[in-house]
Amino acid sequence: MAVLDDLSGFEFEDLMEDVFRNLGYENVRQAERTADEGRDVIMEEVVDGTRRAIIVECKHTGTVGRPVVQKLHSAIATFDFDGPKRGMVVTTGRFTNPAQEYADRLQQNDDPHPIELLDGEDLREIADEIGLDLYNGRIEILCDETLRPYDPAADVDAPVQEAFRDIENIEAADLPVPHSQVTFRPVVAITADTNAVFETSVGVIHRINDRTQFVVHAERGHPKVADDEVATLVTENFHATVPLDTGQLTEVFDDVDERRFGQTQTEYKEWAVDRIQDYHTTTVTYTGDNNVTYNKTCEPNLSDISVQSIEPVYLPEVRQTTEILEYSYPYEYYAAGPSRVTLEDGIHRCVHCKTSGVDETYTYCPNCGAIACDTHIKTERLEGEPVCTGCAVTERFALKRKYFYDEENLDAFRKEYAEMPIHEKAMENKLLAGGSVVATLLLVVGLLVIGGII
Repeated sequence: MAVLDDLSGFEFEDLMEDVFRNLGYENVRQAERTADEGRDVIMEEVVDGTRRAIIVECKHTGTVGRPVVQKLHSAIATFDFDGPKRGMVVTTGRFTNPAQEYADRLQQNDDPHPIELLDGEDLREIADEIGLDLYNGRIEILCDETLRPYDPAADVDAPVQEAFRDIENIEAADLPVPHSQVTFRPVVAITADTNAVFETSVGVIHRINDRTQFVVHAERGHPKVADDEVATLVTENFHATVPLDTGQLTEVFDDVDERRFGQTQTEYKEWAVDRIQDYHTTTVTYTGDNNVTYNKTCEPNLSDISVQSIEPVYLPEVRQTTEILEYSYPYEYYAAGPSRVTLEDGIHRCVHCKTSGVDETYTYCPNCGAIACDTHIKTERLEGEPVCTGCAVTERFALKRKYFYDEENLDAFRKEYAEMPIHEKAMENKLLAGGSVVATLLLVVGLLVIGGII
């Protein structure tokens, strides 16, 4: 506990706020740091269906005596709360016998405002329960729950097989097994209430009564709010989390990586409060008693914003790479059982141009393994199967370019073409031959000239 003693009183209050939130208390917040009237942290609990306020005095000292407990007892009585109230004194040190006796007597006499005492030994036990780092006074978010990284009712590579079903000329059953890796990304779901009233001499000009809920990517570095699609994936699947067992998951995925949460609960809370404060700050136009128009910036105070919950969970990011002949096709997504949000789709993307997206048509080239758009896929003349423009061997026959898998197929068609009657050669140029009678005649004449007949 010695290093905790190096914290300032304010830092100790921040620490205890995190502790109580981790222990499951609700609406945990700090009182104003000036003239706190004997209360440092305020929170609530629900017991047998009744909500009760708890006023906490944090004492970062070696010994806490009876006067501190008595002062808190008076503060509880004057605290404005519509319901039962109790108190708590927390210290890194110890309580004197008179302080302990005073708290015990309140309990024995069924005082309406009992007081619980937590000393340094109690904090050690709490540390083991919630992951409090006693060496630096910080609470690293500890989480062992994750959204499901795959649908338990299907194979782990089912999303890849589903994506390949849209590709023409290839069967999902013929695909090689993709290389699968999963990274467990830490996220936190934050819920906060904002209640603020702005008044002038003319009365209330603006009011805020809002509950804000959002999901934050919580790895090391600055937190980042998740987009709506990812936030929905997380919040809609919070009820279906599973224990994060990396040992078991290595039997399912080729690679498993677990990232750490980047900040403490307090840091996430402070960041969230700042963001919500900016979000709700607005300029209001109103008319004064003197019939003059005024503009007033309405910015909620930090005390107007109450973080109700910070819920951590791991969000699986799955990356599956399918190797087919000369090409690799990555498919990356956030997973929550059968639900997912696609991050990268290298399957619905032409390897020869920038065409991408599930609304386009793509065809598989069995010659090289390419997936290509309509512009870069042709029909192989000898075998009648698709071939992409990237690997095809080409040659012009009369006025038409033909595509072949390789030189061997090209040579075979040369021989076949040389033995064709004139009308069949004309049909090898269907676009021209079918255009008009004149075009057909011109084509035939051209072929006769090429053949040395005329």
